[in-house]
Amino acid sequence: MLLIKFLLITHFIFSVEPAIVLQSFHDLSALSIDGQNISMESYKGKKILVVNVASKCGYTPQYEGLQKLYEMHRDELVVLGFPSNNFLWQEPGKDGEIKLFCKQNYGVTFPLFSKVHVKGRKQHPIYQWLSDPLLNGWNDKSPSWNFNKYLINEEGKLMKHFGAEIEPTDTLITQYFTQGKDSGAKD
Repeated sequence: MLLIKFLLITHFIFSVEPAIVLQSFHDLSALSIDGQNISMESYKGKKILVVNVASKCGYTPQYEGLQKLYEMHRDELVVLGFPSNNFLWQEPGKDGEIKLFCKQNYGVTFPLFSKVHVKGRKQHPIYQWLSDPLLNGWNDKSPSWNFNKYLINEEGKLMKHFGAEIEPTDTLITQYFTQGKDSGAKD
């Protein structure tokens, strides 16, 4: 009888699925490219487009589109760039070099962060959240290349994931913003 109780209890303990630990993106923080700790809560009330960026990638010209998107929708959107060297060493620079490259070549004014790992053992907590459905509610995709984009709503919930091939000003992304639609922007 004792053995049956033990087996039933063991089965119950190990067959229960883990509770979902949903967390808001606003609970996270990261170091800016200038070394300041930035709480994602400071972006509450705006949509957030998180992008893993690199300066020596075929998609690097997307910096221009990211800057344009940021300028067009800055009242309702913030673009956050996270340099990463995880894909064929396409971001070899140090933070200061990356910042200068972005400013000189693409006029980047959207927030840039210190270089991070977006996959693997050293994955930054921002990217752990973006790619773990127990944390974000549904998505399990880590970036597969540079310039993957994750759209987060005003409440800190993950809305969409876009691959590197999707341009920042593509309607797949811009459809989520209202500003600029009456100023000649295409829907």
